[in-house]
Order: sequence, then C-alpha cells, then structure tokens
Amino acid sequence: MVASTSKTTRSPDAVVAELKRLMEDFFRCVSFEPGESPAYCDIERLFIDSGLLIKNSGAVPEISTLRQFIEPRQALVEAGKLTKFHEAEINETTQIFGNVAHRFSTYAKSGLLDGAPFEVRGMISTQFILTPAGWRMSSMAWDDERPGLALDGRYEAANGSAS
Repeated sequence: MVASTSKTTRSPDAVVAELKRLMEDFFRCVSFEPGESPAYCDIERLFIDSGLLIKNSGAVPEISTLRQFIEPRQALVEAGKLTKFHEAEINETTQIFGNVAHRFSTYAKSGLLDGAPFEVRGMISTQFILTPAGWRMSSMAWDDERPGLALDGRYEAANGSAS
C-alpha cells in the first residue's frame, strides 16, 4: 500500500504486485469453508466509497453498490443456504497508465448452495485508481461461462502482465 498521501511514481512491477494483492484480498473476503463466515465486511476497504460490482451473466446486468453486493450474499450465508464458497484468480492481464489500471482476470469459483455443489469459471474486468490511501478498486464486472460462452485458450494460458 502507498503510505504517502501524495501520488508517487512507482515501478510497474510494484503496482502489479499491489493490484494482485487487492485481488487476492477480495477473493479471500468472499471465500470460506463450511462452518466459517466470509469476511464480506472487509471488501469495503478494497474499494473506493462509490465502488460498483456488476454481475453481467444474465439477460440484464446486476449493478450493485458495495452494500447491495454484500447484503444478499450475507443473507444466504446466515440462512444456511450458502455453506461453502471459494473463488480464485487463474490468470490475468494488467495494464497501468499513471494513476489508473485495469486487470482482466480469469477466475474459478465453487461452493455449496442449498446443499448442491457448483463450479463456474469466467472473466472479471476490474478497474483501479490510485488514491491518497493507495490503490483501490473502483469497479468490478464479471461474466460466467455458460452454454455458448466458454473461455478460450488466450484466457487459460499464462498471459502475464503488461504496463
């Protein structure tokens, strides 16, 4: 994290490492094992105050503020419907220009919902901005694989990072 309140030039590798940490922290916040609780409340520290999360795998995009994203998921956990969830980044391509960055990530998620296991892969587009408190996510939009939409080789192979 950037300790200074001024925006300073950092090496592309240092920025990529910071963005990777933010993504890992996000996945850690939403992932949990049976008998555990997800750390949804920690998501807010990863985003700017007006951050958006956009699920775009249906006919209409589901555009959520941080609270709107967290509350229904927390309700599923508290009701005992979602009892396990794991999400991880498989691959990524990162682009940085000054105080803005974009990360296009392949992900895999799995869990237990209403006692039934599920596994899904897809792509997440995450935008970041450099703030006085360090890099933060400003938006995250994702789409899941489904019949007629599958990941192809360019997203499954190691792409690496670019700046």
